[in-house]
Amino acid sequence: MKSSDKEAKPDAPRELVILTGLSGSGKASALKAFEDLGFYAVDNMPIELVPRFAKLIGESGATRRAALVVDIREGEKLERFPAILKQVRQDLPTTVVYLEASKAALLRRFSETRRPHPLGREEMVERAIQSERKKLDPIRNVADVIVDTSNFNVHELRAYIQSKFTGGSTSGSLLISALSFGYKNGVPLEADLVFDVRFLPNPHFVPEFRPLTGKHPKVVSYIKQFAQTGEFLDKVTDLLLFLLPHYIHEGKSYLTVAFGCTGGQHRSVMIAEEIKKRLAKQSYRVKTAHRDMPR
Repeated sequence: MKSSDKEAKPDAPRELVILTGLSGSGKASALKAFEDLGFYAVDNMPIELVPRFAKLIGESGATRRAALVVDIREGEKLERFPAILKQVRQDLPTTVVYLEASKAALLRRFSETRRPHPLGREEMVERAIQSERKKLDPIRNVADVIVDTSNFNVHELRAYIQSKFTGGSTSGSLLISALSFGYKNGVPLEADLVFDVRFLPNPHFVPEFRPLTGKHPKVVSYIKQFAQTGEFLDKVTDLLLFLLPHYIHEGKSYLTVAFGCTGGQHRSVMIAEEIKKRLAKQSYRVKTAHRDMPR
C-alpha cells in the first residue's frame, strides 16, 4: 500500500479510480502516475475491502482521491466485481480504468522482464494471456475508460494518465499516434483511421534510396517533390483538424492514425512524421511509431 505525499485541496471533489486490466499492460506505471497526481494509491487490494475503503475515502478529511488496483490476482472473487462496483458507486464517484495490450506486445514484455504470468506458472504465457483476457472480460464490459497500451512506453502511459485525470478537455487531453506500416505485413489492428499512401511514387525503386528510410532528408525531399504529396498532406491535415475536436468532445483520449505503404519503410514513414509536425503546430500531443521500418 502506498500513499501520496501530496495533500488534496479541501474543496477538491472526492474520487475513486479502480485500475484493472491485463497483466503486463502497465498497471504499475499507471498507478504511479495516479500517485504523482495526488491520489492515495493502493496496489492489489482484496476485492471484499473495496466498499469499506470507498466509505473511508468518502468520510476522510484529508484524503479525497484514491486509486487502487484490482486484477487477476483476486482469482475467482473477480466474479463479484460488477456487484461490488455498483455498491461502491453509491458512496463515491468511481471510474474504472481498464488497461490492455495486443498479444504480441504482452508476449514481448513478459519476455523482456522474464517475469512469470500470474496464470502462467504451469502453462505457456500465450495461453495464460488468452485465459486472463477471457476471465477479465466481464470487468472490461463495465469499464469507463479502456486504454490499449500496445504502442505506449512507460513515459507515454504516465503522460496519458496525467492528461486524462487533470480535468482538462483541451487538445492536450488527446494523445495521437501517427503510425506507419507496410501492407505486406497487414493492417495494424489498433488503427482508428487508415490512409493508403501507395499512390505516391515509391523510393524503393531508386537504388540510392532503397537502403534508407522515410526519415532521411533525401527521401523526404524526393517524396515531397511530387504535387500529389503536398495535396494529400493538406487534405488529411484538414480532415484531422476537423475530426479531432469532435473526438475530444466525445471523450476519446487516444487516437491511432495509420499510414500504409508497401513495405512500411519510405512513404508511410515520411507521411507519418509530417503529419506529426503539422498537428503538433496546432498544439496537439502527437507521437510517431513505425511498425515495419528497419531499426
